[in-house]
Amino acid sequence: MEIIESARPGLAVLVSLLAVILIGVSGRYPNLREGWTILASLIKFGLVVSMLPTILEGKVIEYHLATILPGLDLAFKVDALGMTLALTASFLWIITSVYAIGYMRSLDEHAQTRFFMCFAIALSAAMGAAFAANIFTLFVFYEVITVSTYALVAHEETPAAIKGARRYLTYLLGTSILFFLPAMFLTYNYAGTLDFASHGILAGTAPNAVIAVIFVLFIAGIGKAGMMPFHLWLPAAMVAPTPVSALLHAVAVVKVGVFTVLRIVLFVFGVDLLQEIGLGTLLAYFASFTIIVASIIALRQDNLKLRLAYSTVSQLSYIVLAVALLTPSGITSSIIHITIHAFGKITLFFVAGAIYVATHKKYISQMNGIGKKMPFTMAAFTVGALSMIAVPPVGGIVSKWYLTLGAIEADMLPILGVIVLSTLLNAAYFLPIIYAAFFKNPPEEDGQGVQEAPPMVVVPLVLTAIGAITLFFYPALLLDLAKMVVALVV
Repeated sequence: MEIIESARPGLAVLVSLLAVILIGVSGRYPNLREGWTILASLIKFGLVVSMLPTILEGKVIEYHLATILPGLDLAFKVDALGMTLALTASFLWIITSVYAIGYMRSLDEHAQTRFFMCFAIALSAAMGAAFAANIFTLFVFYEVITVSTYALVAHEETPAAIKGARRYLTYLLGTSILFFLPAMFLTYNYAGTLDFASHGILAGTAPNAVIAVIFVLFIAGIGKAGMMPFHLWLPAAMVAPTPVSALLHAVAVVKVGVFTVLRIVLFVFGVDLLQEIGLGTLLAYFASFTIIVASIIALRQDNLKLRLAYSTVSQLSYIVLAVALLTPSGITSSIIHITIHAFGKITLFFVAGAIYVATHKKYISQMNGIGKKMPFTMAAFTVGALSMIAVPPVGGIVSKWYLTLGAIEADMLPILGVIVLSTLLNAAYFLPIIYAAFFKNPPEEDGQGVQEAPPMVVVPLVLTAIGAITLFFYPALLLDLAKMVVALVV
């Protein structure tokens, strides 16, 4: 594999950090401040896209930033897996920035400068995690995301927001320090390196019992993946403004979490080692438990954002389940679902925010007939929900198809039952919302006429809904990147 030395990965990370400074000094001039936000998002996406042809040619791009201590290097390596996350996060940052501007202005939110500064730091760290060449670099940027998004979760500064943010920080920092950090030390002790490798770095380095312990520590330490029992930070974080919820659930935080699981499974342990020890099967059933239980909990939520939060807990474990199958189709599903879930779920959270901006309603029981008043918004919600359920012609069916093939390849037929049951549960907690929105009559006190949110809130959610449909008809780029990863690791 040809290696290209280039500073572009570093620049893709740096551009958001420079934007933080510019946003900060422009705080008194909202148009200028938000102009920097949009400009930085466009430049970042351009830098990521400029690296795509090189990756599609089967090459990798490397950039060494610094050596902290012997064996602890801050270094970037852009490959097909990292490119998938980087393309998704950088593209959706553009749309989320526009949405956030419309949302924050419509509600006249306080501390908007701080909000956009932390927003930019989080996306910079997401790029750093996507391009990390080793476990240490990934760990550093993983923690930067946690710290920068803490301020976003606590944005409202109410007692509930502070409480939610504390739980958020406790779970994410706690799991990292208690589990991920020891796993990283043990890996270096036995493997002698923290650099990612296509077939893993731990095979033959330690007894199977030790490797099993390291594996459990890593998985427990990736709290951002939202697996039970370390998922409670996710619903607690719903106290944040909706653009933050969208950032947490579709772009930066949870996607970096499941991305980290993929990196650890495929590039630290490797497919052959996990198959030999049987740890993939253990992880698959653990993820299946999260998928089903989180879906059942989602059914009981009347708060729309909380229902979406538990849906996210469930959907994230689809990605973990798929990679745990350790088959070509399973790995393919896990990679493409990062992007497919992102477009569907960000649409749903955008809709929740649009409803709140236009009507100040946040409970599902209050949304009878709302589709007649907000047709564009609820049409987009329908698209996002159908993607979560996996109904064509929306992208969710593509990743679920590969997940099903992966279960068959792995000869794990009980997983097919999990897929069917979870699909039915997805339908059970989404379809009643759509039915009530379009086919029930609104309360008389709501009055008549369309009450869509401002265009800067509605247009982004329509665009992401269109994106979710586009991924059904044109998934080729995602599949090409996924197949490149599969060719490396299987």
